[in-house]
This record gives sequence, structure tokens and C-alpha cells, in this order.
Amino acid sequence: MILESILAFLHLSAIFALIVFATSEAALCRTEWINARVVERLVRVDRIYWVALLAVVLTGLARAAWGIKGAGWYWTNWLLHLKLTATVVLLALSLRPTLRFRRWRAALPALPTEGEVTQVRRMVMVSTHIVPLIPLAAVFLARGFGGR
Repeated sequence: MILESILAFLHLSAIFALIVFATSEAALCRTEWINARVVERLVRVDRIYWVALLAVVLTGLARAAWGIKGAGWYWTNWLLHLKLTATVVLLALSLRPTLRFRRWRAALPALPTEGEVTQVRRMVMVSTHIVPLIPLAAVFLARGFGGR
């Protein structure tokens, strides 16, 4: 019971960190705010975002493996596969902004165009809107929905 509680705490903390840093990216990536310092900060925030995303995946896998219900119960539930699919989509959508942020930093002191910033911000916003779907599926999964 203590292990399950610790794993749940770590998983939720990782999810909250992911949301905080995804939101920070969206807030910083605005055409009216873009300057060299913001580009540098975006790269740093994005790096922390990826650490949080990795923590979400690892703590989620730990919960599935060592949690109370056991790996067998989780892996046969379609909601877990929905969560994993949403996470893979999130990973794929998050990769493009990361590459853009790094490209912007490499091009400094030249700044990205307004169109580029708007496009990247839109990508960040789309990915941040996928994030809540993952815990939504988790809530139902934790309560036994989707099992056989």
C-alpha cells in the first residue's frame, strides 16, 4: 500500500510538472515577447518539459508493474493502451517545437519570424490540449473501467 501511494504521488507530480512546463512554453512562445533571452529560456523550459514527460512515462510504467492491481490487469485494459497512444501522440507533437526552439537558439542573434512563432505556439497549444485526456483515461482505468 505504501509503494502504491508513493508511485501514485510520483506519477501525479510528474504530470503536474509536465503541465506546468508545457504551459510555460505556451506562455513564452508569443510573437510580442520573442527576444534572445526568451529563446534561451524556451530551450531550457523545453528541456525540463522532456524530463517531466520521461518521468510521467517511467512512473506510469512503474505503477503498472508494481502497483496493487499488477501488470497483468493493466496490460489487458484498453484504457491503458489509449493512455499510451495519447502519450505517443504527445511525444510526436512535442518533437517539432523542440527542434524549432533549438534551431532558433542556433540562429541567434537573428530572431524567428512572427509566422514561425505563431506556428510553433499553435503546435505547443495542440499538445497541451492532449495532456488532460491522459489523466481522464487514468481516472476511469483506476476505477476498473475498461477491464474484461
